[in-house]
Amino acid sequence: MQSSLIGKIQKAKRYSEEPERINITELTSTFRGGNGDYEVSYSESGGWSCTCEFSQSWGYCSHMIALEKLLTPMVKIAAAPSIEGAA
Repeated sequence: MQSSLIGKIQKAKRYSEEPERINITELTSTFRGGNGDYEVSYSESGGWSCTCEFSQSWGYCSHMIALEKLLTPMVKIAAAPSIEGAA
């Protein structure tokens, strides 16, 4: 194997161990949930969105939370909406 290719592979490994180097500005994904497939999107300007019913009612859902957790620190984390009356 050429030494320049070996160097690139080593660099890629190093980068993959440093996710803070990456900033995701837009993302669209298909999330296979327990009750179906949903489109979950993220953009820096618009935040998270999901096509599931819970998200349409509450503005946030488990699909968004899972992707946010998986992609931290590569996406900016928005504060979760407060749930009034929750103690």
